[in-house]
Amino acid sequence: MAEQNSASGVSRRDFIKTCVTVSAMLGLPFGMVTRIAEAAQKDDNRPAVIWLHFQECTGCSESLLRSTHPTISSLILDLVSLDYHETLMAGSGHQAEKSLHDSMLANKGKYILVVEGAIPTKENGIFCKVSGKTALESLQKAADGALAIIAIGTCASYGGIQSVGPNPTGAVGVKDIVKDKPIINIPGCPPNPYNFLSTVLYYVTFKKLPELDPLGRPKFAYGRKIHEHCERRPHFDAGRFAKAYGDPTHAEGYCLYKLGCKGPATYANCSVQRFNDVGVWPVSVGHPCIGCTEPDILFKTAIADKVQIHEPTPFDSYAPVDLKEKGKGPDPLTTGVIGLAAGAAIGAGAMLARKLPDSPDKEEETHEKDQ
Repeated sequence: MAEQNSASGVSRRDFIKTCVTVSAMLGLPFGMVTRIAEAAQKDDNRPAVIWLHFQECTGCSESLLRSTHPTISSLILDLVSLDYHETLMAGSGHQAEKSLHDSMLANKGKYILVVEGAIPTKENGIFCKVSGKTALESLQKAADGALAIIAIGTCASYGGIQSVGPNPTGAVGVKDIVKDKPIINIPGCPPNPYNFLSTVLYYVTFKKLPELDPLGRPKFAYGRKIHEHCERRPHFDAGRFAKAYGDPTHAEGYCLYKLGCKGPATYANCSVQRFNDVGVWPVSVGHPCIGCTEPDILFKTAIADKVQIHEPTPFDSYAPVDLKEKGKGPDPLTTGVIGLAAGAAIGAGAMLARKLPDSPDKEEETHEKDQ
């Protein structure tokens, strides 16, 4: 494998780095890196992948092209067998169609089907056709022989912008059409390519699909809110919010919640994994999160609309939403100390309550056990 990596321009160092990154994203112990590397090195272990495009902008594939650990070439040549992808494959026309049908036949019941884009259903799906077949027909035929389906991007996962009312084409996500196959949703506009890569490598290593949340998303990537690990979170906790684009509060990195940031209601790992291997994501460059991984937020709420946080009004332990002028109100440090003290008091009270008996009978039982 070392020789193969070298020949394809991928060093052993980069290969191991990829395995380490994947194991970390999956929340696996460091010792699992070796197992992931061994699974990825087996030539007979590469899953066949068929990638279909429907109603989309190809942004999901473009995002994948910009991943460097691994590069798209090592992904295709070393980690999976990408048998059909309209954008990346050299062949076209009859050659491309032959490649698709040959792979579906040779790998029936074993290939992973990746779908990018929504599927139109109105008027028998005539709004999207490839090679004389509607997207609906192509999906149903390819899904029939697939081991599992990965819906990459918000369009394939939930219908995306095409499904927003009045939805003239009847666009829907994969899960609304295919009911008899395991479906993994990797939403995002576009999604992080490493979420896709990690999902595939998880299957290659463990021969099963990762644990999913109620929306069909891998928990390792969509198990926590962006807000929890956002670099602007300290400003949120201290009550410092950007007031307008270009305002000094915006340039100084204050929280973007009042500008419509959907981070407090969005489950994804953007604030941790970031994009394009250069350590950036929308919030870090000054744009609010638009909630692109959530079916009830993206394209259904205005960018400037604020999402509800916990309750209509903040808890007493929160910092005030608008801090008063300097010298006329609590400073962030004081606010933080008060909040910490309140949290400690609540926690201590809860622990004490657990130790107290609920009734005289329980008190006697507790006393007898102590003796």
